[in-house]
This record gives sequence, C-alpha cells and structure tokens, in this order.
Amino acid sequence: MSLTFHWFLPTNGDSRHVVGGGHGTPATVSSRDRPPTVAYLSQIARAAEDLGFVGALTPTGAWCEDAWLTTAMVSQNSERLKFLVAFRPGSVSPTLAAQMASTFQRQTGGRLLLNVVTGGESREQRAYGDFLDKDDRYRRTGEFLHIVRDLWQGKNVDLRGERLRVEDAKLSRVPDPVPEVYFGGSSPIALEIAARYADVYLTWGEPPAQVAGKTARIGDLAARHGRTLRFGIRLHVITRDTAEQAWAEAGRLLDGFDSATVRSVQEGLARSESEGQRRMLALHGGSREGLEIHPNLWAGIGLVRGGAGTALVGSHDEVAERIKEYHALGIDEFVLSGYPHLEEAYWFGEGVLPRLAAQGLWRHPGGKPDTLRAEVPFAY
Repeated sequence: MSLTFHWFLPTNGDSRHVVGGGHGTPATVSSRDRPPTVAYLSQIARAAEDLGFVGALTPTGAWCEDAWLTTAMVSQNSERLKFLVAFRPGSVSPTLAAQMASTFQRQTGGRLLLNVVTGGESREQRAYGDFLDKDDRYRRTGEFLHIVRDLWQGKNVDLRGERLRVEDAKLSRVPDPVPEVYFGGSSPIALEIAARYADVYLTWGEPPAQVAGKTARIGDLAARHGRTLRFGIRLHVITRDTAEQAWAEAGRLLDGFDSATVRSVQEGLARSESEGQRRMLALHGGSREGLEIHPNLWAGIGLVRGGAGTALVGSHDEVAERIKEYHALGIDEFVLSGYPHLEEAYWFGEGVLPRLAAQGLWRHPGGKPDTLRAEVPFAY
C-alpha cells in the first residue's frame, strides 16, 4: 500500500513562529503574521496538491475559522486536494450533517473526508450550548455516527437514543462517494466508539512504542465488531537538507517561546479533560530540556500549542526513516504540518516524499514524476 500524506490548513493564522490554539490554550499565543484568508489558504492548498498530499486537515473550535465554510471556499481554488474537515457532532443535527456532507461531495467532486472531534473541553462545549459531560459526549457521538452512516446508505432512519432522536430521517440524495470518517481519542470510551464507526483511527505523535500499544488496543476492539481500521498519525515536521539545519530551526522556534507564555499555556492544558492531551503533556512535562523523546521526535511544539505537540525533526533521510518506523507499526496515513505551512510543505514535499517514492513506499496521487530535488541548501 502506498503511504498517504495529508497537510494542514492553518485557519487560525500562520507564521514563521508557532501559532498556538486548541484545548483551552489562549487564543493568541504567538504572532499571526499571515491571516487565514481564503487567498492564503488556497495558496497552501494548491502547493499541497501539487506536491502530492492527498488531503488537508482543517481544525475546529472557537480559536479558528469555521472548517465547513472555509474548506467549501478553498475547494473552489483547487482541483484534486481533499479536505479533512474537523467537526463536532454536538453542534449540528445528524441529519443536517449528513446532508451537508452529501452536498459537499457533489459540489467538490467527492473531495470530503470527515474528522470527528467529540470535544475534550467542557468549558468550550458549554459556550456552544453543549452541557453534556465528556463520556456522554462520546456516547452521543456514537449515536450520531450510527444515524449518519445509515442515512448515507439511503436508509430511512428512526432512532430514539439516549441522547439523540430522529424520526423518518432520509436524504434526498446520498453522497457519492461516502466520506471516510477519521476519528481520534485515547480514553476507553473513545477507543470503543472509534472501533465501531471509524474508517481511520488517528493518534497524535507519540513515540513508536506508545503508538504500537494504542493501535493494538483499537485493532482488537474493531475486530470484536467484525471491522478492520486503517491507522494514521498527526505530526508536525521540520525537515532540511541536513540534520544540523533542521535542529537549528527547531531551536529557533523554541527560542521564540517566552517563559510566561509557556507557563500560561501549560496551566491551561493541565486542566484539559482530554486523555490524549494528558499524554501529550507527559512527553515534555512543561520543561525545555530533554525534548527529543525518541530519535528525531521533538516535543517542543507542545509547550505552546494544544493538541498535536510533537514534530519529526531531522534531515530528509532521517525523517523518511522515522516515517518508515511508524509505517512498520501499521501507520499508513500521516497528517502533517509545519511553520509556516506554505514553506514547510515544500521542504517535506520536495525533500522527503521523493525519497519514499524511490523506495516504493509512496507515489504521487496526481501521477507526477517523483524526483529528488538537488541537494542545494536554500532558505525562505
């Protein structure tokens, strides 16, 4: 199987420094030198498309632009790229969400992927009118996905669940193709819901041994339901012609984290209800020391950013080797990002992807030749 790579649309703004957000972190952590305009996001989307990324993840939350509206606009300025739209089941009815997905597929030529985010922060959920506790939110997500999947199959749906109820629900037009569902979460109930309803289980970038343990658990749960999942991982990336250049860039980003900001962000993240966020925090413990937690896996991003907090850092060859290490554990999809997102897409797309192609692990989805660029250092 050819590896699949997705990029990221920074709908909370972009910069040459780390831009924070998510999981209760302050709305403004670092400078947003590049506002998330449709023009700039479309520039990133076109670059990702040309370089060979299959899709682009768009986040959800009060700290960024709405994912549905933004991707609908950006899709009109791209041709092949798919959009991994993050959305929260508690914010819309399942019938409306199924209809929105169906419309998106028709209007974009089938370029929608769905990243289901249950919501790990009760305070933020309450701001949206959602007062369920975390476990109940996951139970509602299960009912939500049950309804949506039946609607996508053209069924009439009547369901009186514990948290959701629909009567005589039906779509006038089903999506073609049916969008794949990506799902993350590390708590026991999250793993159970993923096993029953996800197509792709996403984990944040933990060291390989921890990732292996998690995928084994979710794989066993899925098998009990007669299902098989694919696995993906969410990581940042800093890749350069030499390891020295890559680590120098990581050091530059780290130098931009003032102590007050790190302290404030860590205090906010410590209050998170997310098990995945707790696991991210445990990788660095709020310290600037010992941030390389596995060869070429750097936990520095998580000092000022909620959610995905680790980056692959190294030469193009080293980063390719780490990707192969995760692939050996069953990870086939990689959702990547970097600061700034336009330039970092080129560093990875021109430096790492051709190396994987040369080893038969990746091919350009658009059919373009995969050639190594000249090893001539350059700077943006």
